[in-house]
Parts: sequence; C-alpha cells; structure tokens
Amino acid sequence: MAMSVSSGVRPTGAVLGMSVAHEDIEDAQDVLMAELVAFMTKDTPSVQHVLDLTEPHLSRAGGLTAATVFELDSETGLLNPTARFGPAGNRDMLTAGKVFRQAAGAAPLVDGEKMAIRLRIGGQTVGVLLLTGTGLAELRPPTLATLALHFATTLQGLAAEKQRQFLSHVSGTIRRLFEQGMEATTVEAAGQILAASAAEAFRTEFGALYLVDQLGIIRYVHSVGFPEGDAKLRSLVGQPAAESPVWRAVAGGKPALVGDAATAQTRPGGLIKQMGLKSYIAMPMLSGGEGAVGMILCGDACGTRDWTSRDRILAEQLSVEGALIVDSAGMRQAAQAHVAQLSHQAFHDSLTGLPNRSFLLQRAEMAVEQAAGTGTRAALMLLDLNGFKQVNDTAGHQAGDMLLQQVAKRLLGAVRDCDVVSRLGGDEFAILLTRDPDEEVATNVADRIVNRLREPFTVDGEEVRVGGSVGIALFPDDAADYDELMRGADAAMYEAKRDTKMLGGGRRRATRQEIEAEAAA
Repeated sequence: MAMSVSSGVRPTGAVLGMSVAHEDIEDAQDVLMAELVAFMTKDTPSVQHVLDLTEPHLSRAGGLTAATVFELDSETGLLNPTARFGPAGNRDMLTAGKVFRQAAGAAPLVDGEKMAIRLRIGGQTVGVLLLTGTGLAELRPPTLATLALHFATTLQGLAAEKQRQFLSHVSGTIRRLFEQGMEATTVEAAGQILAASAAEAFRTEFGALYLVDQLGIIRYVHSVGFPEGDAKLRSLVGQPAAESPVWRAVAGGKPALVGDAATAQTRPGGLIKQMGLKSYIAMPMLSGGEGAVGMILCGDACGTRDWTSRDRILAEQLSVEGALIVDSAGMRQAAQAHVAQLSHQAFHDSLTGLPNRSFLLQRAEMAVEQAAGTGTRAALMLLDLNGFKQVNDTAGHQAGDMLLQQVAKRLLGAVRDCDVVSRLGGDEFAILLTRDPDEEVATNVADRIVNRLREPFTVDGEEVRVGGSVGIALFPDDAADYDELMRGADAAMYEAKRDTKMLGGGRRRATRQEIEAEAAA
C-alpha cells in the first residue's frame, strides 16, 4: 500500500454537495475527496478545519474514533499536536514518531487500530497524521494520499504564514528597539528599553532586568509591568549575581527558555521567586568589551508556557541586537561624562571644587538681569582671608591648600543651595546671594561667614587661626550693573581689611559714593 502525497485524485462519480446516501465505503471516500478538492480551492483553511471536514467521512468509511495532526518543528525535530478529533491516546506520540523509522515514501504505518501517515510536500516532511479507528484498512491508497496531500499543503501554508508573521514581528521589534535604544544615554536606560521590548516581543506579563558591576555584584534592578514595582526587587542590589542559577545559565551568552519554572533551579528571593514567574525567558545583556553586564528577564505568573524554536531565535536576536544598544548607550554615557568633566574643569576650581571666576561671572550677570527684570535684588560679597599668608609662609603651601579646602566647606555651610560660593584665586572668594536678598539678609550671611572663619582650623594636626574680611554690595541699591556690583564689593572688602578694629575679620557694605569713586579712579 505504498503511496506518495503527490498521488492523483480520481473520484469515481461523487460530486460536490451530493448527499452521502450510499451505504458502501467507496462512495464515502469518493465524496470525501471531492469535498476536499472543492474546499481547498475556495478557502484558506486551518488544520482543524480540514480535520473537521474529513472526520464524518472517515468515520463512515473507516470507523474513525480519533485523529490527531502533528506538525513537525523543523528547528527542534519535535512533533507538536496542532489539530485533534476525539480523545488523545497514551501512545499517540510514540506511534506517530515511528513513521520516521521508515523510508520517506513508505506506506502508512499501521499499529493495531492506529495508522500514522507521514505528511510530505516538496520533498520535505511537515508533519504526521495519526488516525485511530476500527476499519482503517478499508481506506484506499488514493484516499490516504489525498488526505496526506491536503494536510501537508495546509501545514506548509500555515507554516509559511507563521514564518512571515514571525519575520515581520522580529523586524518590527528590532526596529522599535533601535529607534528607542539609540536615544538611551545610559546603560540603565538601555536596559529598561530592552526589558520593555522583550516583554512586548514575547507578550509576557512582566519584564525585569538587573545590571552587574565589574565584580559581578548586582548594582541596579528594574521591572516592567510588575505591580509591586522596583521597591520589592531592590533587595537584590549588592548581591553577587553568580549566586543565581539563572544568571549562571545565561552568563555564557545564550538565552534560557523555561516553560515551567517549577522544574528549573532558581535562587530563593531572586527575580523568578519574587515576581512569582511560572515560565520565563532569560537573556544576557552583553557588551562587546565586558561580556555579560546584566540580565533581561520576561515571563508570566499566570501559568506555564511552551516556548517554541521561534521564541529561541527571537531571544537570541534580542540578545545580539541588545548588545549594540548597550554598547552605544555606554559610549554616549562615557562621552557625556567626559564633556561634563571638561565643563566642570572649565568652570570650577581644581583645589576646592568651588565654581571659578568664569562661572561666577555667568551666574552673577544672570542674577542681575533677572533682578532688574523682576524688580528684585541680588547681593555680591567678596571675601579675603586675614592671616593666610602667614600660614603659607610658616606651614608651607600644602598646609595652605588644606586650609583653603576647609574654608570652602565652611563657606558652603553658611549659605543656601541657591547661592553661589566661588573661589576667585589665592585666598579670595566671592559669594553671590540670589532670590531677592535685602541688606539684613546680606549682613546676616556675612556675619555668619566671619564668625565661622574665626573658629580654629586643624591642619596636619596643628591648630590654625585666620579671619575674613567681607565686602558687600547690593543690586540695585548700590550698583546699576554687574561691573559696578563687583567694584563696590571689592572696595568694601578692602575698607574692611584696612579697618584695624576688624583684624580678626569683619564685614562692610559699599556705598554708592565709594563705588562711583572707585569707577572714577
């Protein structure tokens, strides 16, 4: 009874739509073949549709009691049931697999009341049709060949459509990943995009990620769609990633697809347990220069899941493409950090870390412009240390540098966050007060600075004492612009410094007459 799926269909008189009024088996088979031909030419059926159409005729002609169509996964070589009629048998999968022990063109395999038919088209096996019945031997070779051809054609068409949809899904996922990923400016942001993309790509309930440092310690955790948010997962921060069996499974660069989390080894308190996942996909976050820098996880808490070979292909693709996203984000992050460092160096004093003269100029001009536009005030104070040269001369320049660093800290502690403390050079500092300071506010800040500077400093274990002379100028009370404000504060500072009554430090406010005189000089 050898046959091929390409065998011809020769109905013996049955016509489409005729009622099966004959009692003989051959008439039922003729009607079946005619209806199959008509059905396949006008519809794009599913495998279940074809099986539902054939079942009544096979029941009449061959005593059919059950049938299963298995699709062959070309990637894994596994048979997956895709359509069924009647109850499944315990030995169905085993019987269906036996056909692969036979030659491709061999007759259907008969095992008791079961018959397994290899489904081939275009020289390739696409599945197996397994029939169970009491009279299957009565089915003619042309009938079986026609059945095999139509089921194989349907499986091939559906496989092609699945592949088209899969490729479209993959390309769309990767395109969106790159569109979003190219905007990521940190590795953390890139990881968040990857986790969200993975959860969307696999249509899972939740997604998550963690990043590790160079020692393999988890330093960052983020979740996607998890109702309890990141707070519950932060307990993982600071833990060695290598303690996680899931991390060890993916650290080599390959994703792990687990359909039933209960069968996998997981860490108590890890992502799988905390998120309550019953199935998951874990993918390494790779970097070209560092290897695995983190892990992406997506999965479901509602139940187990049968991951397919296409899921594995997509996971591998996401992992590879994700490496480009991570590296690109890392380079942008490093570039931004470098620019920020250069900018900081250009506008800050290297010794004290305070803003420098250039920074002060920008901020003071802005403060004066804003005050002029809003009818408010700004205040500028210049400070010169008293006794600093003596420290430098007796204890050395290193001690002087340490003293300046401590002075900077005390000055920062005497003003608000919105104010600016700047080192102009040597032992001279400037303090810019914003947000509408009046004379009382300015003098209170100046007094606070003077008093704090009078307190002793400890440098290299030795007690050092200095003082500070502060000059104050207010806009618009004492000056009409930034230049006048600076000249006024400078003149007042030198007046305070020349006042022998304030050798330990003091403050003085400039007058408009002094500012005008300074300008004329």
